[in-house]
Amino acid sequence: MSSEPEIQPPSTETPDESGEKISKKAAKKEAAKLEKMRRRQEQEEAARKTASLSLEDESSSRNYGDVTLTELQSTADPKAGKWREAVEGKEWTNVSELVEEIAGSEVLIRGRVHTNRPVSSKLGFVILRQSGFTVQCVVTESKERNVSVNMVKFLKQLSGESFVDVIGVVVLPKEPLTGTTQQVEIQVRKVYCVNSALQKLPLNVEDAARSEADIQAGKPGANQDTRLNNRVIDLRTPANQAIFRIQCHVQIAFREFLLSKGFLEIHTPKLIAGSSEGGAAVFRLEYKGQPACLAQSPQLHKQMAICGDLERVFEVGAVYRAEDSFTHRHLCEFIGLDVEMAIHKHYSEVMDIVGELFPFIFTKLEERCSKELEAIRKQYPFQPLKFLPKTLTIPFAEGIQMLKEAGVEADPLGDLNTEVERKLGQLVLEKYNTEFYILHRYPSAVRPFYTMPCADDSNYSNSFDVFIRGEEIISGAQRVHDPELLKEQAVRFGIDVDTIKTYIDSFRYGAPPHGGFGVGLERVVMLFCGLNNIRKTSLFPRDPLRLAP
Repeated sequence: MSSEPEIQPPSTETPDESGEKISKKAAKKEAAKLEKMRRRQEQEEAARKTASLSLEDESSSRNYGDVTLTELQSTADPKAGKWREAVEGKEWTNVSELVEEIAGSEVLIRGRVHTNRPVSSKLGFVILRQSGFTVQCVVTESKERNVSVNMVKFLKQLSGESFVDVIGVVVLPKEPLTGTTQQVEIQVRKVYCVNSALQKLPLNVEDAARSEADIQAGKPGANQDTRLNNRVIDLRTPANQAIFRIQCHVQIAFREFLLSKGFLEIHTPKLIAGSSEGGAAVFRLEYKGQPACLAQSPQLHKQMAICGDLERVFEVGAVYRAEDSFTHRHLCEFIGLDVEMAIHKHYSEVMDIVGELFPFIFTKLEERCSKELEAIRKQYPFQPLKFLPKTLTIPFAEGIQMLKEAGVEADPLGDLNTEVERKLGQLVLEKYNTEFYILHRYPSAVRPFYTMPCADDSNYSNSFDVFIRGEEIISGAQRVHDPELLKEQAVRFGIDVDTIKTYIDSFRYGAPPHGGFGVGLERVVMLFCGLNNIRKTSLFPRDPLRLAP
């Protein structure tokens, strides 16, 4: 009897790689193991990629950032921080030196953020300013140059007037640049913020640099008080940078000329026992229990230097006048350029020095400061000063006559007020084509006590004033070297002779005839540059109302 074949249940085993059969449970276990291994490998690969990316980010991040205080404390450690490492062994290049000839060179520059113009997350423009010179810096995200998006972002957040160091390559722009002084660009490779300014400043440099024409056209400006109250920011404008460079060059030329003529530079005391000019315009103070005052000029001591056989001397130093003058041309403290010299025969010898000295200064300014003069003209337009190679000299009486003929009444024995001085300057310009001239033989009543009277008429003196653009800048004269006459005039001017006894006595020991002059540095610069206020040419002006900053 036949029977049906026995049916076997399906096998729960599967062949493994060797062909041998394994159970389903074991297969699942193996699959889970393989999946776990695959995931681990993916994680390890991701970790490797992350590590590589982190390494790249670390490299990029060292190309920008804030400089730490430690790095700026003159540390000797070249690895004190990423900025110190970046600049080690490099020399800073001045922005003014960034010219077409050095295109392709890598440079390290430092400047203030003048303007900051972000374009996108991968592109930004920053103009840096240094001493009035400006250059455009371009930062573009680039893996090849190791410039990251984060560097672009860092550059964008830099506040105006912050100090920044940039390392980059000088390139020539495709189009001429109109917003900078330098006609090259810097392709930024590294950038570090040395010192950050406030996001909002009390004065905007661009506003302070506006011309009157710009302000009238509706652009924002800043008034004089705002500018002077924030002078440290105001000084950063191109015009102010130029003004004080010109002021420096006036002093250089002043010294240069006088040294060539055998003069010696001296330094006289500013604390003295008595008034040096007479009158009430003196700052009085207590000096170790004694009454004293600030010198209104170096007058007494520069004369004493002549009596000490120094023969020809000059000084550049502070002068103090306690005048309650609120005019455009008066200060309570200014820098005096003073000269004193022995004379042989006539006080015209002193005027001859003046007549040569100032045309020399004016010529040197035109030769050496053309860029500075142009920067000033951009904000404060003015015409070049007209002066003659041989300085015009006019007697005071002739000047009075010129005014009279023009219908202007002036006291022949009095001083000239500001309005009359300007009118006379206009008449001289029309007649002689010069804005620089000497008016001499002034009335004795309007000159200091130490001024020598004229031999032929004691109502007049051997003195002179010098004018630029119709305003007085210099006072000079032959001095009284006779001690008795000096004492007599001091009493007449109300000066306590006991307070100037050593000064008067110096003429009792033998004194040569001598004379000299003094001029305010700020006033020279103001008038040469055609400016309307002396406060523009004083670094931190002191007037009756201003003692700060």
